[in-house]
Amino acid sequence: MELRHNILKMYLLKGVLWFMVAMPIIILFFQEHGLSLTQIMTLQAIYSFSVALFEIPSGYIADMFGRKQTIALSTVFSFAGYLVFSFYGGFYAFAIAQILVGIGGSLMSGSDSALLYDTLLETGDKKAYTKIEGKNYAIGNFSEATAGILGGFLAVSSIYLPIYVQTGILFLSIPIALSLVEPKMHKEEKMDRSLSAIFGVVKFAMIENIKLRWLIIYSSAMGVATLSMAWFAQPFFKEIDIPLAYFGILWAGLNFSAGLTSFNSHKFDKSEKGNMLFYLALAMAVSFLFLGINNSIFGLIFILIIYLLRGVVTPILRNEINENTTSNKRATVLSVRSFIIRISFAICAPILGYLADNHSLSYSFYVLAIIVGLFSILSALKLSKNNSFAL
Repeated sequence: MELRHNILKMYLLKGVLWFMVAMPIIILFFQEHGLSLTQIMTLQAIYSFSVALFEIPSGYIADMFGRKQTIALSTVFSFAGYLVFSFYGGFYAFAIAQILVGIGGSLMSGSDSALLYDTLLETGDKKAYTKIEGKNYAIGNFSEATAGILGGFLAVSSIYLPIYVQTGILFLSIPIALSLVEPKMHKEEKMDRSLSAIFGVVKFAMIENIKLRWLIIYSSAMGVATLSMAWFAQPFFKEIDIPLAYFGILWAGLNFSAGLTSFNSHKFDKSEKGNMLFYLALAMAVSFLFLGINNSIFGLIFILIIYLLRGVVTPILRNEINENTTSNKRATVLSVRSFIIRISFAICAPILGYLADNHSLSYSFYVLAIIVGLFSILSALKLSKNNSFAL
């Protein structure tokens, strides 16, 4: 029974970590300190490089030393990063904060899904994973939606207040992480502790297992799309003259919509995977294209579609990756996925920021349409060609 409590604790941890009152105004917070959009996107690239740099080693650490310890360490680094945001200012201080938060993100990435999946394996509920992961992701989105409303109103009083509140909330995640229970099957499973084993898992994920390779590339394209949208939403709101008080409400609505589709993602998981992945990729690319054309209030419709797609695709892809690997390297494989996503975003983010600063947001959206469409549609077709899914 104690192990089953992991599910509820992971729900609670997700809710706390995603109660991000700072997110609806974080771009404005950076701009308040004199940063340009290019510098802001460079900060996101630094964050992504930090996640990527520690991503695969952190997954290996989770597989070797335990998911619980890695998750707990993640919460400590994230809290430390926001302490820097709270008490310091300027590009370089924020870069240090982003590195700390990035390390925290890398330690969490893969470890959380691996702990959930192994908990369900041990309790005999493996088939419920997509549903549980979908609920977990939905809770995160619902939490971020609620926090968005609060953050928007806090920012009206002071642009700094949401950052201070965010720091306090992150502190609460530490005791929750420490209360998790390590699945017994992970403790008992033997693992190669050599450094070369990391490269072995990378080779397995990206070369030997064709299905995993194209699932990871597909995930990367979708990851770049959703991460970019998360950081360009606020500049888009500002460009179409939406009042600051409504930023939080809009942010809440977008995340609530992603939560709804995520909560019901297990229903999509029963459909033909090849058709579903192809049409999701097409819909994402077309949404960015039309968002570039509609630089007005009507563009909000396409931002909404992108968030709805995000909610569907994330739990399904994680389930597919989990089903195609084993417990002793699951966190590492999931970290390979996140590594590719973060490196891809880190390369794209400064370029997209430069286009937005020197041309317009529309140029950034057109480039995203091309990048996302090319790699995600190609991946869906490759999965079909290799008989991974029927298309």
